[in-house]
Amino acid sequence: MTESPIAERRTAGIALTHFAGRAGDHNGRAMVGSHFVAQRFAQQLAVDPVVVGSPEPALSVDWEHELSAAMPTLETMSQRYQQIFDDGLTPVTALSRCAVALSTVPVVAARRPDALVVWFDAHADLNTPDSTTTGYLGGLAFSGPMGWWDSGLGSGLRSAHGVLVGVRDVDDEEQRLIDGSDVAWVRIGPGLAQDLNRVVDGRPVYIHIDCDVMEPGIVLTDYSVPNGLSLAQLNGAAEVLTDSEIVGIEIGEFEAEDDATAEQSAADIFTALRPVLDKLRSGQEPCQFIVP
Repeated sequence: MTESPIAERRTAGIALTHFAGRAGDHNGRAMVGSHFVAQRFAQQLAVDPVVVGSPEPALSVDWEHELSAAMPTLETMSQRYQQIFDDGLTPVTALSRCAVALSTVPVVAARRPDALVVWFDAHADLNTPDSTTTGYLGGLAFSGPMGWWDSGLGSGLRSAHGVLVGVRDVDDEEQRLIDGSDVAWVRIGPGLAQDLNRVVDGRPVYIHIDCDVMEPGIVLTDYSVPNGLSLAQLNGAAEVLTDSEIVGIEIGEFEAEDDATAEQSAADIFTALRPVLDKLRSGQEPCQFIVP
């Protein structure tokens, strides 16, 4: 884990982290894209990120080899989250890939067992090593924290505290696992905001956003799944979540090929998420400058 070599700007109450490393990548575009998300968080919240990991060549191999390769950086990320909660701060995080949630969500579950984890994603990511047909590590990212398999990074999230939003690409075995659990599922449709409000019911939330939850074309992502969220629907969901305590937020799977497109896409996503960002800002004191 590396920190800024100059004075670190911090908004009281918020800890911004940029996970810049490899975590089950098919390509290097999300390691590049995470920079744009971190930069936008920094601008919106007036806080500088602590960077965990650094870009490496994508391996694009099976989940077991990907997890082994990423484990040292994921363990550092877990330690970072533990320190954030020890310090009484709110984690705000730019991820490269969803697999990083294997290290963040177990800490959230341990430190805030009352919180729901609201999982915005085109995929449920609730496969296990025994059920996966692709061997993709990201497809196991939510099931590990629920203890459906042992990632080596902890678990503890009750399935009743998992809320899927926008999921629309689920294979048969994964569907069977979901049906046998009490994970909530808020589907895309005209009543999405109302359904999300009913499920969350004002309880504390930790927000995970995989950018492929969006309609293809809004953001460059590794997977392109039709019939995704519009920016207006994301904004409506963000409005609903401001009725809750925001325990933290992480955004991943934002890919970048050219700066101009990435900057515009990040601006669009962050405009839609403005209600959540405003809530995070509103509970904070004026920023302080601290020399490490």
